[in-house]
Amino acid sequence: MSSPSSPTPVVTRFAPSPTGYLHIGGARTALFNWLYARGRGGKFLLRIEDTDRERSTPEATAAILRGLEWLGLDWDGEAISQFARRERHAEVAREMLARGAAYKCFSTQEEIETFREAARAEGRSTLFQSPWRDADPASHPNAPFVIRLKAPREGVTVIEDAVQGAVTFGNDQLDDMVCLRSDGTPTYMHAVVVDDHDMKVTHIIRGDDHLTNAARQVQIYRAMGWAVPVFAHIPLIHGPDGKKLSKRHGAVGLEEYQAMGYPAAGLRNYLTRLGWSHGDDELFDDAQAREWFDLPGIGRAPARLDFKKLESVSGYHIARAADAELLLEIEAYLVAAEKPALNAAQRDGLRQALPYTKERAKTFPELLEKAHFALTTRPLELEPKAAAALDATALGMLRDLTPQLQNASWKREALEATAAAVAEAHGLGLGKLAGPLRAALAGRIVTPSVFDMMLVLGRDETLARIGDQVA
Repeated sequence: MSSPSSPTPVVTRFAPSPTGYLHIGGARTALFNWLYARGRGGKFLLRIEDTDRERSTPEATAAILRGLEWLGLDWDGEAISQFARRERHAEVAREMLARGAAYKCFSTQEEIETFREAARAEGRSTLFQSPWRDADPASHPNAPFVIRLKAPREGVTVIEDAVQGAVTFGNDQLDDMVCLRSDGTPTYMHAVVVDDHDMKVTHIIRGDDHLTNAARQVQIYRAMGWAVPVFAHIPLIHGPDGKKLSKRHGAVGLEEYQAMGYPAAGLRNYLTRLGWSHGDDELFDDAQAREWFDLPGIGRAPARLDFKKLESVSGYHIARAADAELLLEIEAYLVAAEKPALNAAQRDGLRQALPYTKERAKTFPELLEKAHFALTTRPLELEPKAAAALDATALGMLRDLTPQLQNASWKREALEATAAAVAEAHGLGLGKLAGPLRAALAGRIVTPSVFDMMLVLGRDETLARIGDQVA
């Protein structure tokens, strides 16, 4: 396995099919590849596997690129289109033919199906064994043909997997796979190997649903005399119930997580820890993740998606984010969630409120809810409980508080002392004044600290909001 001192630079790749949204499991695969390459000064490449022309769409490709950019996974060079390389794939298939590592197969679909039906009836393996494998070229008809790999029929193919360990496949369980179809187009299984070789990929980190593919793909590497990369097949992500993750568990597309208001740094931390561990470390930044991430730390059991854990990790990163970056990410969240953008006054209000509201918010909707007081304008619309808190006694205290605030030093300690003195003059504790103050300043009874709100709003706005209620 390559290391920082190794002469071979690490090259990883992420190779999604643009047939739909970027799945959260795919995003984690991309993240693992990115971390492994970036932590070793290597390259992280992106290949769009768009050979399925009927299902591949430019919109899906754009969504994949957007998702990776939002998650903060930068790739080296241009994204490569697999379809654009089809001539190269065909060239390698023809080279295998010339080497005797592949052969022309003229069997029709009907003949293959007849073979399989007979095999089923006789209880034999239904793996197709082409009669053309060792046929004399002189007997070849002038008819359409596919190019098949001449796979070994005896012995075993062993995948030395960095996560799964040594995985052995009996060669009698692997067929002579088609590399080039009769219309000259390459199969996905063949194209992947050619692309990975040409892109100089050293480590293939992907879902363990590709483990069987690896056995067949290794045979192409060997047929061409190419170096076999390190394989690392990672377990898939399951839902909280232990079943394969699907829409019934909630969000499965990466863009849904942005629209739900999770910060990218929080999702990176959570996904890195989902199926990988570094001791007992749960919370870490990108620099630590790049330094610590290694293939032996990946577990063999499927990881379970846990939204409570994700929220907790996200809260940690929101609390530690720089206010300016947080503001930009909140604005991007509003676009993703198709919510109204902030106007200039709201943007300024939120910027001032962030230091007082980000500490306990786990998502951006929660943070915006806490900062509601700084985003709303006079006259405030009072929630029923807030209106009920402003009874005659409360309004009397607010009246007495007003002139005191006009002359108070606008520092937290001074504001607390001023409010406490007014409450005491009424024979009450400060808590009895805090409720009416919340109602007057925010129109709600669940808010950040009243003194935090006063510091954000400033003297004039604070007095104006109290004045609206007292009047």
